[in-house]
Order: sequence, then structure tokens, then C-alpha cells
Amino acid sequence: MIDHVVLEVRDLGRSKEFYAATLAPLGLELTKEFPGMTGFGRDGKPWFWVREGAAGPGVHVAFVAPDHATVDAFHAAALAAGGDDNGAPGERPQYHAGYYGAFVLDPDGNNIEAVNRNRTQSG
Repeated sequence: MIDHVVLEVRDLGRSKEFYAATLAPLGLELTKEFPGMTGFGRDGKPWFWVREGAAGPGVHVAFVAPDHATVDAFHAAALAAGGDDNGAPGERPQYHAGYYGAFVLDPDGNNIEAVNRNRTQSG
């Protein structure tokens, strides 16, 4: 079980705004800040952190979404916040039946995904 994840980013202010907007449809909010570091989570418990530093693309983080509509909202929010499309919302049968996901690139080029694995839900 993972307790928390930290991504290094080049511009903390920009990333803070991007993730606040992008993660809102998933029910995550800014919960804690330290100098050079911002945490997002639920119920006051931050578990996804962005920290100013020597960012490098190539990290892939996938967030659980409760349904397909939330995946769609995540993708739309990320694009509106300045993210780049890296895979529109849709079924990904190459992963497994019922895998519905969307991918965006954050301001540092990290691949951020929202996924719903409900095999019985349609669109």
C-alpha cells in the first residue's frame, strides 16, 4: 500500500494551479503546504505531493475514478488547466475489458491518468 507520492516540478505555482483544477473532479483538494511543497488529498490527509526541484518527464501516475463521467471530467479539467492531451477518455480493451481511462501530460511532461475499471458500467 502506498502512503504518498511526490513529483518534482519546475514551477510549483503553476503545478499547484494545474493539479488543484485537474484533481478536483476526483475529489482531491489541496490539503497541506510547506515551503517548496504542496500536498493534495482527502479529509485533510495529503498523499499526492508536488515539490519544486529538478523535474523530469517520464513519471506515470494513475488516479482511481469512481465512474466514466469522472474520467471525462478529469480530462476536461486538465486540458482547461493547461495540460496536454495524451489519450482521450475511452475504453482501453488492450489493458483489459472494462478499462476506461484518460491521459494528460502535466506542465512538466509527466503522464497523469484517471481510470475507472468498472467492467459492468457503460459510457
